[in-house]
Amino acid sequence: MFTGIIEDIGKIGDIRKLDGKWEFYVRTSLNPLGILEGDSIAIDGVCLTATRLTQDGFYADASLETLKVTTLKDKKAGESVNVERAMKAGGRFGGHMVMGHVDGIGFVREMKKAGDSVRIEVEVPAEIARYIVKKGSITIDGISLTVNEQHDTMFAVNIIPFTISKTTLKEKKSRDNVNIETDIIGKYIDSFMEKKKSRNMDINFLYEHGYIKGD
Repeated sequence: MFTGIIEDIGKIGDIRKLDGKWEFYVRTSLNPLGILEGDSIAIDGVCLTATRLTQDGFYADASLETLKVTTLKDKKAGESVNVERAMKAGGRFGGHMVMGHVDGIGFVREMKKAGDSVRIEVEVPAEIARYIVKKGSITIDGISLTVNEQHDTMFAVNIIPFTISKTTLKEKKSRDNVNIETDIIGKYIDSFMEKKKSRNMDINFLYEHGYIKGD
């Protein structure tokens, strides 16, 4: 699990397109002693596994399925990416629960100054929009943000200067694609409500879902 608090802006050093997967080499200023082979690490919000390490970066594989639903398929060597290591047990929780399982791709409709901040409007597919609510959490390219406005398939966030400076958002422009992960809690609630609609709410339902315990 991740928190959506970006640790470093890395650079894609190389991409090898292999049968069934692409291998990414990412350069990062993170302490190499803080990454182990087999560790989960998020690249622009996509949970990957560090397969090999170097003094200045790591290798990670992305499956064809992952490429299909994320912006990794559009990356090129030299591009910047947001990097976050998986949260350690007992670590501080600075953002929100981010799984690194991207729901889909949105695109930037507009970016404009709003006082000291930057307001970003993002368009998303309808199947993703259902999980987005005003004042709820959202992840854009791995960055934990708060939804300030939401209408149909559009939502808006306001980004403070610190977040802009510490992430790849400073390089974004209108029409750019971004990885979107909605709040996992909203997905669980939606799933629960769908089950509730399809079944009568009775004592057996409560037992099955752990709301009450048997003797």
